[in-house]
Amino acid sequence: MSAPVLAPFDRYAHWTRTPARLLLALVAVLIALAALTPITSGEGIARPPSLTGETAASGGQVRERDEDLKLYDDVIARLKRGENYYAVIAQEHRRHHYPLHPGFAVRLPTLAYAEALLPPATLIPLSVLLMGAVLFAWWRRLGPEPAGEPGAARLRLIALAALFFGVSIGTTRYFFVLHELWAGQLLALSFGLHRPGQGKWLGAWLAAAAALAIREHALPFVLLMTAFALWHRRWREGAAWAMLVVLFVAAMAAHLHVVEGLVRPEDPPSASWLTLRGLNGWLSPVILSSNMRWLPHFIAGPAVILSLLGWSGWRSAAGAFGTLLYLGYGAAFMIAGRPDNFYWGMIVAPAMWIGLAFAPMALRGLVSAAFPVQKA
Repeated sequence: MSAPVLAPFDRYAHWTRTPARLLLALVAVLIALAALTPITSGEGIARPPSLTGETAASGGQVRERDEDLKLYDDVIARLKRGENYYAVIAQEHRRHHYPLHPGFAVRLPTLAYAEALLPPATLIPLSVLLMGAVLFAWWRRLGPEPAGEPGAARLRLIALAALFFGVSIGTTRYFFVLHELWAGQLLALSFGLHRPGQGKWLGAWLAAAAALAIREHALPFVLLMTAFALWHRRWREGAAWAMLVVLFVAAMAAHLHVVEGLVRPEDPPSASWLTLRGLNGWLSPVILSSNMRWLPHFIAGPAVILSLLGWSGWRSAAGAFGTLLYLGYGAAFMIAGRPDNFYWGMIVAPAMWIGLAFAPMALRGLVSAAFPVQKA
């Protein structure tokens, strides 16, 4: 199958020979290293999660809850009985042997209160509705970019299929208590809704604000949105994103202050999140937090590199933003995050795979720029 012909949107087709050859060599090395890098979780080399803890009488299988999920289950159950979040979280952290300090070890109360208030039967329809909103937002965004070019319609369908592959994990009931799951879906929605050239950024702001209220790991996304708006002199939008950062910092400061007051002298501190895991630290969270976890690591690892290449090769505002976003989170995961924090990857995994749709175009443009055909 040939790659779509999208010359105006093919960044690398416009490069000169030397930088194209250097980048091509770097991509080849990264793909080889990614194929050789094992994908690990807290227990060692990770394999697709199996369902365990089955009762033979039922004829079905029930997967045992991970420790993090048990903690959040118990907190939500107590909130349903009307208890106070901060009193509950301190007790449950100690009972489940989780640290209370530094305060970042304790999640913001937003998701716990939301799931305590909502009937459990509404969470699956809500997750499907959110997934549908993400797909619709991106279907509309991918219309103008790159509309009118040969192969654009097919590329749009491939990109939506890749997006569905990423966001469909958001409907997995087993993970509903994970803050990263909902925050990641909301960030994918925010990215898809963001079309400042058409004056459409308020919906993106609201979706990102909801994500940030759930998990502070959404902050780099908001900071990058702020930087992009200011760089392009969209002062009103930039001020709105900056205001969101200020509101979040104030809310987080209040949260940390309350948590600090709950800590006892005998409470052990959290293990360091600075682990310097390198390529494994980048690939493992993204793969284990997405449907890529079902593939062998020698396929899933290179797919991450090709996805980033696709984003970087897409000559558009979305391509530039996506490149910096996913490269930034990848660099952060290489530095910070223990193996048992692999679910952090849910923050970025949902929309990241769109880049795979643009990877053939990027590779073709890079090769043609690196090895130009001499005309007779």
